[in-house]
Amino acid sequence: MRSISLTVVAMLMVFTGCATGGKPGGANHGAGGDPSPRPVAIDPAKVIDLSYAFGDQTIYWPTAEPFKLRRVAYGRTPGGYFYAANNISMAEHGGTHMDAPIHFAEGKRTSGEVPLSNCIGPAAVIDVRGACAADADYLLTVDDLLGWERSHGRLPRGAIVVMHSGWGERWPDKKRYLGTDVPLDVDNLRFPGFSPEAATFLVTQRDVAAIAVDTASVDRGQSKDFRVHQIMNGANKPMFENVANVGRLPPAGATFIALPLKIENGSGGPARIIAVGE
Repeated sequence: MRSISLTVVAMLMVFTGCATGGKPGGANHGAGGDPSPRPVAIDPAKVIDLSYAFGDQTIYWPTAEPFKLRRVAYGRTPGGYFYAANNISMAEHGGTHMDAPIHFAEGKRTSGEVPLSNCIGPAAVIDVRGACAADADYLLTVDDLLGWERSHGRLPRGAIVVMHSGWGERWPDKKRYLGTDVPLDVDNLRFPGFSPEAATFLVTQRDVAAIAVDTASVDRGQSKDFRVHQIMNGANKPMFENVANVGRLPPAGATFIALPLKIENGSGGPARIIAVGE
């Protein structure tokens, strides 16, 4: 498939500093000092959709309100043209979504305040499928991260570290994906996640932009204190959960791009996530 030229505004904002309030300079300034967007050539064949569609089968936390779509209009109007519209309702945290820092850290950034520099970055995919297949409660460790570094070099600052547990193959079977399909049944949740030690390492030693998982939570299902949430959010870093198609990502070399809904005062929200390969 031939390449096409697109102006990827989100990526440019990060590269020029706009996402974090910085001022772009040099060649990025046009007349009058305004930043001039630069065209970025993207081969559509290298774009990977990392998002699940929202619908009747979207998986939510057992205590959360599921996705609902109510038809408002569908059909021909008296004016003779076709018109369709719907109302939707859902919890913030379900399907492919972002956890904003305020989710588990008082006073930290809301959904509307998370900079794009925390949503876009080099993807580092940590493959722990074997360990997770043997233990549904597996915690991704610092050793797993160091093992990735031995093969691919030091995790770059601003990376988005993605856990590949293999749990995405279970979607949308709620019982297999969550460990339970019973509403409110949080005691029987079973799926892997990051260890608190790994989260601390990524925050203090590698200054990553965010972490992401192909499960329902960055903390394993049996967690009662959600320490990984507390550590990441306490460092003002977001997390991305229920990320789809992680198995299509290379271990290194792809760019992770998440565009969550910009919800004022929100603690999270749905996100369209893609990756662009080299």
